[in-house]
Amino acid sequence: MSTPIIDIQGLGYRYPDGTIALDGVNLHIHEGERVALLGPNGAGKTTLILHMNGIHLPQTGSVTVSGYPVAEDNLIDIRRRVGIVFQDPDDQLFMPTVRQDVAFGPANLGLEGSELDERVAAALASVEVADLGDRPPNHLSFGQKRRVAIAGVMAMEPEILVLDEPTSNLDPASRKDLTMILSGLDVTRLIVTHDLLYALEVCERSLIIDGGKIVADGPTREVLGDAELLAKHRLALPAGLRIEDFKAR
Repeated sequence: MSTPIIDIQGLGYRYPDGTIALDGVNLHIHEGERVALLGPNGAGKTTLILHMNGIHLPQTGSVTVSGYPVAEDNLIDIRRRVGIVFQDPDDQLFMPTVRQDVAFGPANLGLEGSELDERVAAALASVEVADLGDRPPNHLSFGQKRRVAIAGVMAMEPEILVLDEPTSNLDPASRKDLTMILSGLDVTRLIVTHDLLYALEVCERSLIIDGGKIVADGPTREVLGDAELLAKHRLALPAGLRIEDFKAR
């Protein structure tokens, strides 16, 4: 198998109050994979993804991105390769216009002129918001803001896209549209979600983290088809859904 894009070995992290957030996590993600990261509240999901682009640095163990250790000296390379889209798009949108927001990251890497314009145009088109470039982000709907936040990350041309609860607060039509858009992006994806149906729809592999440990890792249908495993870790499929009746779209 190819060298992992993300390779995590024995990762441990403790918060200043002594709370253990991650406890010996081992994980690898390979190019082209679509992986769901599942788990109850407080399981360590957010802490784990914040290690993937150096917002948190390992206290014990290691995190490697395309061969680069996640460490102070490599943060520019790491953050270009791993793009995180946070749950609340307002955490990422702060410029006067959509186009300026999407341009912010690549401009800070030194892109300018026509090359920057082309990068921004491609990112906006990839999430079908090319017509919103001159709009102020605070005038957009929640679903539009989420697409713009994704465009801002895609403008950095990451190798892996990490999405934190991408379907939260979306109506069914917006959820369906976003699913189609994400399916068309040529990038490895790690999706943090409580929406198990969404994981079943879009991810061939699923991980469950609980108590700071990876407690399950396998094909999504197998992981979500284990009712005892889900119950043990406070997860549940929508009422009435049977894995054997579900056909991935």
